Amino acid sequence: MQIYKVGGAVRDRLLGKPVTDIDWVVVGATTEEMLAKGFRPVGSDFPVFLHPKTGEEYALARTERKSGRGYGGFTFHASPEVTLEEDLIRRDLTINAMAEDDQQNLTDPYHGQRDLEARLLRHVSPAFAEDPLRVLRVARFAARYAGLGFTVAPETLELMRQLSDSGELEALTAERSWKEISRALMEDQPQVFIEVLRACNALNALMPEVDALFGVPQPEAHHPEIDTGVHTLSVLEQAALHKQPLTVRWACLLHDLGKGLTPKEEWPRHIAHEHTGLQLIKAVNERFKAPKDCQELALLVGQYHTHGHRALELKPSTLLELLQNFDVYRRPQRFEEFIAACEMDARGRKGLEQRSYPQAEYLRGAAVAARSVAVQPLLEKGFKGPELGEAIKRERLKALKAYKEAASA
Repeated sequence: MQIYKVGGAVRDRLLGKPVTDIDWVVVGATTEEMLAKGFRPVGSDFPVFLHPKTGEEYALARTERKSGRGYGGFTFHASPEVTLEEDLIRRDLTINAMAEDDQQNLTDPYHGQRDLEARLLRHVSPAFAEDPLRVLRVARFAARYAGLGFTVAPETLELMRQLSDSGELEALTAERSWKEISRALMEDQPQVFIEVLRACNALNALMPEVDALFGVPQPEAHHPEIDTGVHTLSVLEQAALHKQPLTVRWACLLHDLGKGLTPKEEWPRHIAHEHTGLQLIKAVNERFKAPKDCQELALLVGQYHTHGHRALELKPSTLLELLQNFDVYRRPQRFEEFIAACEMDARGRKGLEQRSYPQAEYLRGAAVAARSVAVQPLLEKGFKGPELGEAIKRERLKALKAYKEAASA
Protein backbone atom coordinates (compact mmCIF):
# COMPACT_ATOMS: atom_id res chain seq x y z
CA MET A 1 0.00 0.00 0.00
CA GLN A 2 1.34 3.43 -1.02
CA ILE A 3 -0.31 6.71 -0.08
CA TYR A 4 0.03 9.96 -2.04
CA LYS A 5 -1.16 13.51 -1.57
CA VAL A 6 -2.86 14.54 -4.85
CA GLY A 7 -4.59 17.35 -6.70
CA GLY A 8 -5.17 20.80 -5.25
CA ALA A 9 -2.95 20.36 -2.20
CA VAL A 10 0.09 19.65 -4.41
CA ARG A 11 -0.81 22.40 -6.89
CA ASP A 12 -1.27 25.09 -4.23
CA ARG A 13 1.92 24.15 -2.36
CA LEU A 14 3.90 24.55 -5.58
CA LEU A 15 2.19 27.90 -6.19
CA GLY A 16 3.07 29.01 -2.67
CA LYS A 17 -0.61 29.36 -1.75
CA PRO A 18 -2.22 28.19 1.50
CA VAL A 19 -3.27 24.52 1.41
CA THR A 20 -6.72 24.00 2.91
CA ASP A 21 -8.22 20.72 1.69
CA ILE A 22 -6.00 17.67 1.28
CA ASP A 23 -6.98 14.68 -0.86
CA TRP A 24 -5.14 11.38 -0.71
CA VAL A 25 -5.01 8.47 -3.12
CA VAL A 26 -4.11 4.96 -2.02
CA VAL A 27 -2.33 2.67 -4.51
CA GLY A 28 -2.11 -1.10 -4.11
CA ALA A 29 -4.83 -1.54 -1.49
CA THR A 30 -8.21 -3.25 -1.24
CA THR A 31 -11.37 -2.12 0.50
CA GLU A 32 -10.86 -4.86 3.08
CA GLU A 33 -7.35 -3.59 3.94
CA MET A 34 -8.67 -0.05 4.40
CA LEU A 35 -11.44 -1.23 6.70
CA ALA A 36 -8.96 -3.32 8.69
CA LYS A 37 -6.90 -0.16 9.32
CA GLY A 38 -9.95 1.61 10.75
CA PHE A 39 -10.86 3.76 7.73
CA ARG A 40 -14.61 4.54 7.44
CA PRO A 41 -16.20 4.11 4.00
CA VAL A 42 -18.17 6.99 2.43
CA GLY A 43 -19.75 7.47 -0.99
CA SER A 44 -21.61 4.86 -2.98
CA ASP A 45 -20.08 5.45 -6.44
CA PHE A 46 -16.46 4.52 -5.73
CA PRO A 47 -14.33 3.53 -2.74
CA VAL A 48 -13.56 6.62 -0.64
CA PHE A 49 -12.68 6.39 3.04
CA LEU A 50 -12.31 8.77 5.96
CA HIS A 51 -9.13 8.57 8.01
CA PRO A 52 -9.90 7.25 11.52
CA LYS A 53 -8.15 10.22 13.19
CA THR A 54 -7.94 13.19 10.78
CA GLY A 55 -11.24 12.63 8.94
CA GLU A 56 -9.50 13.42 5.63
CA GLU A 57 -10.60 11.61 2.48
CA TYR A 58 -8.57 8.72 1.11
CA ALA A 59 -9.64 7.25 -2.24
CA LEU A 60 -8.46 3.99 -3.77
CA ALA A 61 -6.67 4.51 -7.08
CA ARG A 62 -9.23 4.02 -9.83
CA THR A 63 -9.91 4.24 -13.54
CA GLU A 64 -13.14 5.43 -15.10
CA ARG A 65 -15.06 4.79 -18.30
CA LYS A 66 -17.80 6.87 -19.91
CA SER A 67 -21.11 5.03 -19.69
CA GLY A 68 -23.79 7.69 -20.07
CA ARG A 69 -24.52 11.40 -20.32
CA GLY A 70 -23.53 14.14 -17.91
CA TYR A 71 -21.46 14.36 -14.78
CA GLY A 72 -22.67 11.05 -13.35
CA GLY A 73 -22.36 9.00 -16.53
CA PHE A 74 -19.22 7.06 -15.55
CA THR A 75 -18.32 3.55 -14.48
CA PHE A 76 -15.41 3.34 -12.01
CA HIS A 77 -12.97 0.52 -11.48
CA ALA A 78 -10.77 0.38 -8.36
CA SER A 79 -8.32 -2.41 -7.64
CA PRO A 80 -4.79 -2.87 -6.22
CA GLU A 81 -3.53 -3.17 -9.82
CA VAL A 82 -4.47 0.41 -10.77
CA THR A 83 -1.30 2.53 -10.92
CA LEU A 84 -0.84 6.09 -9.73
CA GLU A 85 -0.36 7.26 -13.33
CA GLU A 86 -3.64 5.59 -14.36
CA ASP A 87 -5.43 7.35 -11.51
CA LEU A 88 -3.93 10.74 -12.37
CA ILE A 89 -4.75 10.57 -16.10
CA ARG A 90 -8.50 10.69 -15.41
CA ARG A 91 -8.18 14.10 -13.73
CA ASP A 92 -9.21 17.33 -15.44
CA LEU A 93 -6.13 19.58 -15.65
CA THR A 94 -2.42 18.83 -15.65
CA ILE A 95 -1.91 21.15 -12.67
CA ASN A 96 -4.38 18.96 -10.75
CA ALA A 97 -2.78 15.68 -11.89
CA MET A 98 0.33 15.70 -9.70
CA ALA A 99 1.05 13.62 -6.60
CA GLU A 100 3.49 13.69 -3.70
CA ASP A 101 4.69 11.00 -1.35
CA ASP A 102 5.40 11.62 2.34
CA GLN A 103 8.90 12.90 1.43
CA GLN A 104 7.42 15.51 -0.99
CA ASN A 105 8.82 13.59 -3.96
CA LEU A 106 6.74 14.74 -6.94
CA THR A 107 5.08 12.38 -9.42
CA ASP A 108 4.18 14.48 -12.46
CA PRO A 109 3.58 12.26 -15.51
CA TYR A 110 1.51 14.85 -17.41
CA HIS A 111 3.78 17.90 -16.94
CA GLY A 112 1.62 19.79 -14.46
CA GLN A 113 4.62 21.61 -12.98
CA ARG A 114 5.64 22.84 -16.43
CA ASP A 115 2.11 24.20 -16.99
CA LEU A 116 2.13 25.82 -13.55
CA GLU A 117 5.28 27.72 -14.54
CA ALA A 118 3.78 28.60 -17.95
CA ARG A 119 0.55 29.70 -16.19
CA LEU A 120 -1.55 27.39 -18.38
CA LEU A 121 -4.76 25.53 -17.60
CA ARG A 122 -4.42 22.48 -19.87
CA HIS A 123 -6.44 19.26 -19.99
CA VAL A 124 -4.68 15.98 -19.13
CA SER A 125 -6.16 13.76 -21.83
CA PRO A 126 -8.92 13.63 -24.48
CA ALA A 127 -11.10 12.03 -21.78
CA PHE A 128 -11.55 15.60 -20.51
CA ALA A 129 -14.37 15.97 -23.06
CA GLU A 130 -16.34 13.15 -21.43
CA ASP A 131 -17.37 15.24 -18.43
CA PRO A 132 -19.34 18.45 -19.13
CA LEU A 133 -18.86 19.71 -15.57
CA ARG A 134 -15.21 20.31 -16.44
CA VAL A 135 -16.20 23.27 -18.62
CA LEU A 136 -17.44 25.03 -15.48
CA ARG A 137 -14.50 23.83 -13.38
CA VAL A 138 -11.88 25.15 -15.81
CA ALA A 139 -13.67 28.50 -16.03
CA ARG A 140 -13.71 28.59 -12.21
CA PHE A 141 -9.97 27.86 -12.01
CA ALA A 142 -9.41 30.62 -14.59
CA ALA A 143 -11.25 33.03 -12.26
CA ARG A 144 -9.27 31.84 -9.25
CA TYR A 145 -5.82 32.11 -10.82
CA ALA A 146 -6.32 35.01 -13.24
CA GLY A 147 -4.45 37.26 -10.83
CA LEU A 148 -1.40 35.02 -11.21
CA GLY A 149 -1.56 35.31 -14.99
CA PHE A 150 -3.17 31.93 -15.77
CA THR A 151 -5.04 31.44 -19.04
CA VAL A 152 -6.81 28.46 -20.64
CA ALA A 153 -4.69 26.59 -23.19
CA PRO A 154 -6.14 27.04 -26.72
CA GLU A 155 -6.54 23.29 -27.25
CA THR A 156 -8.40 22.97 -23.93
CA LEU A 157 -10.67 25.88 -24.84
CA GLU A 158 -11.42 24.09 -28.12
CA LEU A 159 -12.43 20.93 -26.25
CA MET A 160 -14.63 23.06 -23.99
CA ARG A 161 -16.23 24.57 -27.08
CA GLN A 162 -16.95 21.11 -28.48
CA LEU A 163 -18.57 20.12 -25.21
CA SER A 164 -20.69 23.27 -25.17
CA ASP A 165 -21.83 22.74 -28.76
CA SER A 166 -22.60 19.05 -28.21
CA GLY A 167 -25.54 19.70 -25.85
CA GLU A 168 -23.79 17.79 -23.03
CA LEU A 169 -24.01 20.80 -20.70
CA GLU A 170 -27.78 20.33 -20.65
CA ALA A 171 -27.23 17.00 -18.90
CA LEU A 172 -25.77 18.76 -15.84
CA THR A 173 -28.03 18.86 -12.82
CA ALA A 174 -29.02 22.23 -11.37
CA GLU A 175 -27.28 21.31 -8.10
CA ARG A 176 -23.92 20.50 -9.71
CA SER A 177 -24.04 23.59 -11.93
CA TRP A 178 -24.95 25.88 -9.02
CA LYS A 179 -22.14 24.47 -6.89
CA GLU A 180 -19.58 25.46 -9.54
CA ILE A 181 -21.24 28.79 -10.39
CA SER A 182 -21.52 29.87 -6.75
CA ARG A 183 -17.91 28.92 -6.02
CA ALA A 184 -16.73 30.74 -9.16
CA LEU A 185 -18.65 33.91 -8.25
CA MET A 186 -16.82 33.96 -4.90
CA GLU A 187 -13.37 33.85 -6.53
CA ASP A 188 -11.17 36.96 -6.72
CA GLN A 189 -12.02 37.61 -10.37
CA PRO A 190 -15.49 36.16 -11.05
CA GLN A 191 -15.82 38.16 -14.26
CA VAL A 192 -13.13 35.89 -15.76
CA PHE A 193 -15.43 32.90 -15.14
CA ILE A 194 -18.09 34.53 -17.33
CA GLU A 195 -15.51 35.56 -19.96
CA VAL A 196 -14.18 32.00 -20.28
CA LEU A 197 -17.69 30.52 -20.48
CA ARG A 198 -18.47 32.98 -23.24
CA ALA A 199 -15.25 32.21 -25.10
CA CYS A 200 -16.21 28.53 -25.40
CA ASN A 201 -19.95 29.08 -26.11
CA ALA A 202 -20.89 27.69 -22.70
CA LEU A 203 -22.46 30.96 -21.54
CA ASN A 204 -24.96 30.76 -24.39
CA ALA A 205 -25.74 27.16 -23.43
CA LEU A 206 -26.06 27.80 -19.68
CA MET A 207 -27.19 31.43 -19.37
CA PRO A 208 -28.34 32.70 -22.78
CA GLU A 209 -29.96 35.64 -20.95
CA VAL A 210 -26.52 36.89 -19.82
CA ASP A 211 -24.87 36.06 -23.15
CA ALA A 212 -27.51 38.18 -24.94
CA LEU A 213 -26.24 41.33 -23.17
CA PHE A 214 -22.98 41.41 -25.13
CA GLY A 215 -23.21 43.75 -28.10
CA VAL A 216 -26.22 45.60 -26.68
CA PRO A 217 -25.40 49.34 -26.38
CA GLN A 218 -26.37 51.72 -23.57
CA PRO A 219 -26.32 55.56 -23.57
CA GLU A 220 -22.68 56.64 -23.47
CA ALA A 221 -23.48 59.58 -21.16
CA HIS A 222 -24.39 57.15 -18.36
CA HIS A 223 -22.29 54.18 -19.50
CA PRO A 224 -18.91 55.14 -21.02
CA GLU A 225 -18.24 51.42 -21.60
CA ILE A 226 -21.43 51.35 -23.78
CA ASP A 227 -21.70 47.52 -24.09
CA THR A 228 -24.15 46.04 -21.55
CA GLY A 229 -22.27 42.75 -21.31
CA VAL A 230 -18.98 44.54 -20.62
CA HIS A 231 -20.78 46.61 -17.96
CA THR A 232 -22.10 43.43 -16.29
CA LEU A 233 -18.57 42.02 -16.10
CA SER A 234 -17.33 45.30 -14.57
CA VAL A 235 -20.10 45.26 -11.95
CA LEU A 236 -19.13 41.70 -11.02
CA GLU A 237 -15.48 42.75 -10.81
CA GLN A 238 -16.39 45.60 -8.45
CA ALA A 239 -18.46 43.24 -6.28
CA ALA A 240 -15.39 41.02 -5.85
CA LEU A 241 -13.07 43.98 -5.17
CA HIS A 242 -15.45 45.14 -2.43
CA LYS A 243 -15.71 41.61 -0.94
CA GLN A 244 -19.47 41.37 -1.45
CA PRO A 245 -21.32 38.17 -0.42
CA LEU A 246 -22.71 35.65 -2.90
CA THR A 247 -26.22 37.14 -2.80
CA VAL A 248 -24.92 40.51 -4.01
CA ARG A 249 -22.66 38.97 -6.68
CA TRP A 250 -25.53 36.89 -8.07
CA ALA A 251 -27.77 39.98 -8.18
CA CYS A 252 -25.00 41.94 -9.93
CA LEU A 253 -24.73 39.28 -12.63
CA LEU A 254 -28.47 39.32 -13.37
CA HIS A 255 -29.52 42.92 -12.68
CA ASP A 256 -29.63 44.14 -16.32
CA LEU A 257 -31.07 41.08 -18.08
CA GLY A 258 -34.04 43.11 -19.32
CA LYS A 259 -31.73 45.10 -21.61
CA GLY A 260 -31.23 41.94 -23.68
CA LEU A 261 -34.92 42.12 -24.64
CA THR A 262 -34.92 45.73 -25.86
CA PRO A 263 -35.80 45.92 -29.60
CA LYS A 264 -32.83 47.17 -31.65
CA GLU A 265 -34.77 50.14 -32.95
CA GLU A 266 -35.01 51.46 -29.38
CA TRP A 267 -31.25 51.19 -28.66
CA PRO A 268 -29.38 52.59 -26.79
CA ARG A 269 -32.33 53.40 -24.48
CA HIS A 270 -33.85 50.62 -22.39
CA ILE A 271 -37.21 51.81 -21.15
CA ALA A 272 -38.73 49.67 -18.36
CA HIS A 273 -35.88 47.12 -18.56
CA GLU A 274 -36.27 46.68 -14.78
CA HIS A 275 -39.69 45.09 -15.31
CA THR A 276 -39.03 43.19 -18.54
CA GLY A 277 -35.98 41.61 -16.92
CA LEU A 278 -37.89 40.04 -14.04
CA GLN A 279 -39.13 37.07 -16.08
CA LEU A 280 -35.55 36.36 -17.21
CA ILE A 281 -34.12 36.67 -13.69
CA LYS A 282 -36.79 34.28 -12.45
CA ALA A 283 -35.97 31.79 -15.23
CA VAL A 284 -32.23 31.80 -14.41
CA ASN A 285 -32.96 31.50 -10.68
CA GLU A 286 -35.13 28.45 -11.27
CA ARG A 287 -32.79 26.85 -13.82
CA PHE A 288 -30.00 26.61 -11.27
CA LYS A 289 -32.21 26.26 -8.19
CA ALA A 290 -30.34 29.17 -6.60
CA PRO A 291 -30.81 29.50 -2.81
CA LYS A 292 -33.85 31.50 -1.76
CA ASP A 293 -31.87 34.51 -0.49
CA CYS A 294 -30.01 34.74 -3.83
CA GLN A 295 -33.25 34.46 -5.79
CA GLU A 296 -35.04 37.12 -3.75
CA LEU A 297 -32.24 39.68 -3.87
CA ALA A 298 -31.68 39.19 -7.62
CA LEU A 299 -35.35 39.90 -8.33
CA LEU A 300 -35.47 42.91 -6.02
CA VAL A 301 -32.25 44.41 -7.40
CA GLY A 302 -33.46 43.80 -10.95
CA GLN A 303 -36.72 45.62 -10.25
CA TYR A 304 -35.49 48.48 -8.08
CA HIS A 305 -31.83 49.25 -8.88
CA THR A 306 -32.77 52.40 -10.81
CA HIS A 307 -34.72 53.51 -7.72
CA GLY A 308 -31.46 53.13 -5.82
CA HIS A 309 -29.61 55.35 -8.29
CA ARG A 310 -32.35 58.00 -8.12
CA ALA A 311 -32.72 57.77 -4.34
CA LEU A 312 -32.02 61.47 -3.75
CA GLU A 313 -34.83 62.42 -6.15
CA LEU A 314 -37.49 59.98 -4.91
CA LYS A 315 -40.66 61.35 -3.37
CA PRO A 316 -41.13 60.32 0.29
CA SER A 317 -44.10 58.15 -0.75
CA THR A 318 -41.98 56.30 -3.34
CA LEU A 319 -39.20 55.91 -0.80
CA LEU A 320 -41.66 54.46 1.71
CA GLU A 321 -42.96 52.00 -0.89
CA LEU A 322 -39.38 50.92 -1.64
CA LEU A 323 -38.67 50.31 2.05
CA GLN A 324 -41.95 48.39 2.44
CA ASN A 325 -41.13 46.16 -0.55
CA PHE A 326 -37.81 45.23 1.07
CA ASP A 327 -39.43 44.73 4.49
CA VAL A 328 -36.63 46.76 6.07
CA TYR A 329 -38.29 46.45 9.47
CA ARG A 330 -37.80 42.69 9.68
CA ARG A 331 -35.15 42.14 6.98
CA PRO A 332 -32.62 45.00 7.38
CA GLN A 333 -29.73 42.95 5.97
CA ARG A 334 -31.50 42.40 2.64
CA PHE A 335 -31.88 46.16 2.13
CA GLU A 336 -28.20 46.63 2.99
CA GLU A 337 -27.32 44.08 0.28
CA PHE A 338 -29.58 45.91 -2.18
CA ILE A 339 -27.70 49.15 -1.47
CA ALA A 340 -24.39 47.32 -2.01
CA ALA A 341 -25.57 45.92 -5.38
CA CYS A 342 -26.67 49.40 -6.50
CA GLU A 343 -23.29 50.83 -5.55
CA MET A 344 -21.46 48.07 -7.45
CA ASP A 345 -23.67 48.83 -10.47
CA ALA A 346 -22.72 52.51 -10.29
CA ARG A 347 -19.02 51.70 -9.89
CA GLY A 348 -19.05 49.16 -12.71
CA ARG A 349 -18.75 51.89 -15.34
CA LYS A 350 -15.59 52.75 -17.23
CA GLY A 351 -13.72 55.57 -15.53
CA LEU A 352 -16.30 55.94 -12.74
CA GLU A 353 -15.08 53.13 -10.47
CA GLN A 354 -13.89 55.57 -7.77
CA ARG A 355 -16.82 57.98 -7.92
CA SER A 356 -18.65 58.42 -4.61
CA TYR A 357 -22.16 57.00 -4.21
CA PRO A 358 -24.06 59.29 -1.79
CA GLN A 359 -27.26 57.36 -2.47
CA ALA A 360 -25.97 54.59 -0.18
CA GLU A 361 -25.90 56.73 2.98
CA TYR A 362 -29.14 58.44 1.99
CA LEU A 363 -30.96 55.11 1.68
CA ARG A 364 -29.53 53.86 4.96
CA GLY A 365 -30.70 57.04 6.66
CA ALA A 366 -34.17 56.67 5.16
CA ALA A 367 -34.41 53.13 6.54
CA VAL A 368 -33.39 54.38 10.00
CA ALA A 369 -36.00 57.16 9.84
CA ALA A 370 -38.78 54.76 8.87
CA ARG A 371 -37.76 52.22 11.52
CA SER A 372 -37.67 54.89 14.22
CA VAL A 373 -41.48 55.24 14.20
CA ALA A 374 -42.74 53.80 17.47
CA VAL A 375 -45.83 51.60 17.39
CA GLN A 376 -46.69 51.78 21.12
CA PRO A 377 -48.06 55.37 21.10
CA LEU A 378 -50.39 54.43 18.24
CA LEU A 379 -51.64 51.40 20.16
CA GLU A 380 -52.27 53.65 23.15
CA LYS A 381 -54.37 55.91 20.91
CA GLY A 382 -56.61 52.90 20.22
CA PHE A 383 -55.49 52.01 16.70
CA LYS A 384 -55.74 48.29 15.86
CA GLY A 385 -56.03 45.97 12.87
CA PRO A 386 -55.94 47.60 9.41
CA GLU A 387 -56.32 51.05 10.99
CA LEU A 388 -53.11 50.52 12.94
CA GLY A 389 -51.32 49.58 9.73
CA GLU A 390 -52.49 52.78 8.04
CA ALA A 391 -51.53 54.89 11.06
CA ILE A 392 -48.01 53.39 11.11
CA LYS A 393 -47.71 54.07 7.38
CA ARG A 394 -48.76 57.74 7.87
CA GLU A 395 -46.21 58.22 10.64
CA ARG A 396 -43.44 56.63 8.57
CA LEU A 397 -44.31 58.86 5.63
CA LYS A 398 -44.15 61.88 7.95
CA ALA A 399 -40.74 60.71 9.21
CA LEU A 400 -39.44 60.31 5.65
CA LYS A 401 -40.68 63.79 4.66
CA ALA A 402 -38.81 65.26 7.61
CA TYR A 403 -35.72 63.19 6.70
CA LYS A 404 -35.80 64.36 3.07
CA GLU A 405 -36.18 68.01 4.11
CA ALA A 406 -33.29 67.73 6.56
CA ALA A 407 -31.09 66.04 3.93
CA SER A 408 -31.89 68.76 1.39
CA ALA A 409 -31.21 71.64 3.76
